[in-house]
Amino acid sequence: MFDLHFWPTPNGKKVTILLEECGAPYRVVPCNIGRGDQFEAKFLTICPNNRMPALVDHAPADGGSPISIFESGAIMMYVAEKVGKFWPQDPRGKYEVAQWVMWQMANQGPKTGECGHFRRLGENAGDQSYAVRRFTDEVNRLYGVLDNRLFDRRYLAGGEYTIADMICYPWTVNWQGQGQDINDFPYFKRWFEELSERPAVKRGMNVGGDLSEDFSKLSKDEIERRRKLLYNQRARPAPTGGLL
Repeated sequence: MFDLHFWPTPNGKKVTILLEECGAPYRVVPCNIGRGDQFEAKFLTICPNNRMPALVDHAPADGGSPISIFESGAIMMYVAEKVGKFWPQDPRGKYEVAQWVMWQMANQGPKTGECGHFRRLGENAGDQSYAVRRFTDEVNRLYGVLDNRLFDRRYLAGGEYTIADMICYPWTVNWQGQGQDINDFPYFKRWFEELSERPAVKRGMNVGGDLSEDFSKLSKDEIERRRKLLYNQRARPAPTGGLL
């Protein structure tokens, strides 16, 4: 049984898609990132980076104590390897997939996240035109990377559907909000439409639909508390008495 510490964002939905595709038993443990659950001491024991998702495997293959994993790419590699699906383990196939998992974690996710952040700020945040243009153009470039990759192959790692496809898909669902036109990328569009019709992808994307909050019901004090907690974060002091 897997415990998935989760909130319904693209990073969380990558993992729920994989778990649904595998038919693996899992339990969603809500981690309300708007409220600040990710900063609780208990959560830090499984995710030192204060970010969800995080996974706890209560039945690891070695029969030992539970294993906890953070970072969505590492989680997906772990689950796919354990279950024996969606990640070839021969050297060529393994690293064909691994490089696209790394690409998503290092490029698509962070740049698309920045694009969304600056596009949502609005006029009250001052002139953000440079940042909006920079990250919208970079996301456009990344869609071009996907489009060119899918020109002569059905899936990102070749002819086989893998975690490389699952990890990239959730970040493309909001292409309109990212300032993109899906019709500019026909090979990507073909891939996107195929994945969108997979039953397990639909189930994975729907996980957490009941977790949304009504921000209009939050008090002014709670809104201010969250703002101070979540924005302009700096380093968390390390404990004293460690290895020096």
